[in-house]
Amino acid sequence: MEEELEAHDGVSKGKYTIGLGQDCMAFCTELEDVISMSLTVVSSLLEKYQIDPKQIGRLEVGTETVIDKSKSIKTWLMQIFEESGNTDIEGVDSTNACYGGTAALFNCVNWVESNSWDGRYGLVVCTDSAVYAEGPARPTGGAAAIAMLIGPNAPIAFESKYRGTHMSHVYDFYKPDLASEYPVVDGKLSQTCYLMAVDLCYKHFRSKYEKFEGKQFSITDADYFVFHSPYNKLVQKSFARLYFNDFLRNSSSVAKEARETLEPFSSLSGDESYQNRDLEKASQKVAKNLYDEKVQPTTLVPKQVGNMYTASLYAAFVSVLHNKHSTLVGQRIVMFSYGSGLSSTMFSFKIQDGRHPFTVSNIASVMNVDGKLDSRHVFPPEKFVETMKLMEHRYGAKDFVTRKDTSLLSPGAFYLTHVDSMYRRFYAKKGSASKSISATNGTMVNGH
Repeated sequence: MEEELEAHDGVSKGKYTIGLGQDCMAFCTELEDVISMSLTVVSSLLEKYQIDPKQIGRLEVGTETVIDKSKSIKTWLMQIFEESGNTDIEGVDSTNACYGGTAALFNCVNWVESNSWDGRYGLVVCTDSAVYAEGPARPTGGAAAIAMLIGPNAPIAFESKYRGTHMSHVYDFYKPDLASEYPVVDGKLSQTCYLMAVDLCYKHFRSKYEKFEGKQFSITDADYFVFHSPYNKLVQKSFARLYFNDFLRNSSSVAKEARETLEPFSSLSGDESYQNRDLEKASQKVAKNLYDEKVQPTTLVPKQVGNMYTASLYAAFVSVLHNKHSTLVGQRIVMFSYGSGLSSTMFSFKIQDGRHPFTVSNIASVMNVDGKLDSRHVFPPEKFVETMKLMEHRYGAKDFVTRKDTSLLSPGAFYLTHVDSMYRRFYAKKGSASKSISATNGTMVNGH
């Protein structure tokens, strides 16, 4: 729990829970990594939806967690498909900080919509373990993997023409030390880059929407906004930026009281507005009611699990499906994906009726968010710190065996058994006598 970590770290009460807006944080033990998590979610998706592995024609993985500098995580996942005789699967890994999952998703969607599509499903995996060195960034960690099935006539229909993208060269967060899993972070710059990307992607998104629809777009034209969530406070600031953007473009689109509140900031330059704390507070205040309606339902999993890097945006979308599945049909959801360095896109989709088992309500039932959150195991901060030290030692290491106790893992989860003298990694599936390369649910072990 983040509250317990505050006490352990000796910081002021509320620094992580209120200041960052986080409740809990997941992390990987020595039994877990991004490969094992990926194998678990792929295996789980195929089993729960009764998908024949031969029906998968493209598999894309988005991650920024480096296990091997050459061999993609996708190749490990092929063991699941080789067992069924299917090795005809396109795709490899996409990497750029937290954006890799979105790049992988677009690749699969574009494939299904193209002349290259062979009629089979695409499969996207977002997997990451977000860890930081001891210090102020450590409470913004997390770990998870998410698998998404891509095909025609789905209940989640992309509005591909509206994508607005912003790409740039920035050193806000990067991982130049290949001997360490920890990033180099310029926190203040990274927040500014994120908010700037929100502004520019929203500008491009609105422009494309208006080109094809012939009318202006504002935040009232979407039912939910889903943001990549390094920590919840940044999500609050981001939605407030969208509100401020609508005000700047057409002040009459916001309430009279909001216009009066925001008017003193209308002459600020872009750079000035990113550093202005008064604007930040004022815009969050006037946007709060709409935030509660359009964003708050998306925040459950990110606040409970932490920063999941490539999986973060899609875990936030899972929160909407969980919270609002009975009322989502016909509604528009706008997504904002950000990866430091930087890459960012705002895109949208509409929710429509699906056919069983691919109805929104059944998807929410299969995901069982409440059940997964309730089944987590809470570690005291001291045990978390001890685990982080062990993982530092194990990163890039060879010739070791992990502990045999798998009691904290769910049945069907994959876990790391050992790494041999040639750095080759071996995995097993809990509840199975056979060895395989697969993954455990990164949210099952909850730090703090």
